[in-house]
Amino acid sequence: MDTGSTAWMLASTALVCLMVPGLALFYGGMVAAKSVLNMIMMTFGSVALVGCIWVVYGFSASFGDSIGGAGLLGDVSEYFGMRGVIADDPKAVIPLSVFAAFQALFAALTAALICGAISDRIKFGAWMAFTGIWVTLVYLPVAHWVFAFDGKGVVGGWIVNKLGAIDYAGGTAVHINSGAAALAVILVLGRRIGWQKEGGQERPHNLPLVMLGAGLLWFGWFGFNGGSALSSGNAASVVVLNTFTATCSAMLGWLLVEKVRDGHSTTLGAASGAIAGLVAITPSCGAVSPVGALALGAVGGAVCALAVGLKYRFGYDDSLDVVGIHLVGGLTGTLLVGVLATSDAPNGVDGLLYGGGLSLLGKQAVGAFAVLAYSFAVTWLIAKALDMTMGLRVRPEVEQEGVDVHLHAESAYDLTHSPTTVPTPEPAAAG
Repeated sequence: MDTGSTAWMLASTALVCLMVPGLALFYGGMVAAKSVLNMIMMTFGSVALVGCIWVVYGFSASFGDSIGGAGLLGDVSEYFGMRGVIADDPKAVIPLSVFAAFQALFAALTAALICGAISDRIKFGAWMAFTGIWVTLVYLPVAHWVFAFDGKGVVGGWIVNKLGAIDYAGGTAVHINSGAAALAVILVLGRRIGWQKEGGQERPHNLPLVMLGAGLLWFGWFGFNGGSALSSGNAASVVVLNTFTATCSAMLGWLLVEKVRDGHSTTLGAASGAIAGLVAITPSCGAVSPVGALALGAVGGAVCALAVGLKYRFGYDDSLDVVGIHLVGGLTGTLLVGVLATSDAPNGVDGLLYGGGLSLLGKQAVGAFAVLAYSFAVTWLIAKALDMTMGLRVRPEVEQEGVDVHLHAESAYDLTHSPTTVPTPEPAAAG
């Protein structure tokens, strides 16, 4: 047992957990004041539900021995109810329990990312039902494909082992997966009332909250990517350096596009650019050099800044740009591994620019588009089935008046409360 690596994994798990309020604040600040609590509730609610599913059968379905050796799904019975996970194995480098906790947060955050695309118009109960079904049918198989490595007598997922594609921390399983799912749900759910007629989405109600959320996500992402090394050595250090580097250049790339296109650079653009860089570097953080991370981040930030405008051209109402940032950013980072990867980095593979040819780029494309197609197709079927049974969308009057009050009987800001009147003390008696 490596106590140093175990300590790093415990710290990384805590860092990733901080991304939950980070995401809630990031999303919450971008919606109208009448919807902020619902956004926070959808984020925390999905995390709570996925955490329970993970303990019962989620971890086993993702990391159990592949059923039939096909690399499609783990054996649900192997770790059912976390059986055998908490046993002390002196031969293990890190305890299996900390790895299970670390990966639980990956699953929870991936599901939570989707809710940003459908703000202001989905029933909370329908969202929770969707989350449970989606994680079971979409996330768990994809996580097995991408994260489950072959071991001694154990067969893992087909993308990481048979195909040999590189995804260090979840560009496919997390970002392409959630972005494709978001697009599918949007198409079933429909646009918000008066969306394009009013010139697009409502303005963010609290930009300082958005920046705070982005900062917490950036901080937590060091655990998200760095913890994926599963050790506290050089690999984790390189990954943390690359994660920071790409985020910086992505922010500048996004702001440059804004300045050229719109004539000004915005706070929302800076926050969105940082997240775009974090998304893009996630699959490639162990495959590129720091200079490669600079280039990848700049490209990712610029491409995502351009991609968020596609919703107006094609008419899909992606409320908080989940498709433009997570799907497009995940694709960009995953494919650029095939171009910018260097054998000097922890993954030890050369991409096109370092003499590796087109082979790696081809593998990256197959893995990325396989996840995209599977996630989109299955998610659309899940959303359509729920819409036809329990119904996904709130009533029009609920959407217009605000989902916070109608769905949660709460308001984020008490703007009508009158200050308490302090009574005037009686004058002292004479003499």
